[in-house]
Amino acid sequence: MAYENDKSLEGTRVAILATDGVEQVELTEPRKALDQAGAHTTLIAPKAGKIKAMNHDQLADEFDVDVALDQANPEDFDAVLLPGGAMNADSLRMENSAQEFVRYMDDSGKPIAVICHGPWLLVSAGLVDGRTLTSYHTIQDDIRNADGQWIDKEIVRDQNWVSSRQPSDLPIFNQEMIKLFSEHRPRVAGEKAA
Repeated sequence: MAYENDKSLEGTRVAILATDGVEQVELTEPRKALDQAGAHTTLIAPKAGKIKAMNHDQLADEFDVDVALDQANPEDFDAVLLPGGAMNADSLRMENSAQEFVRYMDDSGKPIAVICHGPWLLVSAGLVDGRTLTSYHTIQDDIRNADGQWIDKEIVRDQNWVSSRQPSDLPIFNQEMIKLFSEHRPRVAGEKAA
């Protein structure tokens, strides 16, 4: 889906939390959609430098990290994207600063878009209790054990969260992520409320 003429996210600052093992298409496709919609995206990882992506179980490209996690202030962002990839999500969930980042975003009512194994961070951050979401099918027990409701659907929206299961869900995930983020977009000086 093309977003070239859609500038509904103009002025929106989106944090993308990822590390080595991120599923490449779940990083690149949503980021491209966000950028085309006018958002400013920032790739945040536990360490500065580069992260290595995966195409399923094969090494893929490297991506430059914009900001190290310990230097990232969640107050500087309007929304967060959590791409999947089992190794990425498994590593990221153990980072206290990543847990604190998503807790701040959620406590502030800021939107969170999460796909595939990405919900592991939300589980470890203690945010899933009472929430409804989807994910890659292999982590449904983790979500249920954290007192969340897991649904096997392409897209699930629950308050300030939108979630999808896997790369094949990306077209609708990108569309719904942009819709959610635009509903929470900060107004630019002089802009009237809709």
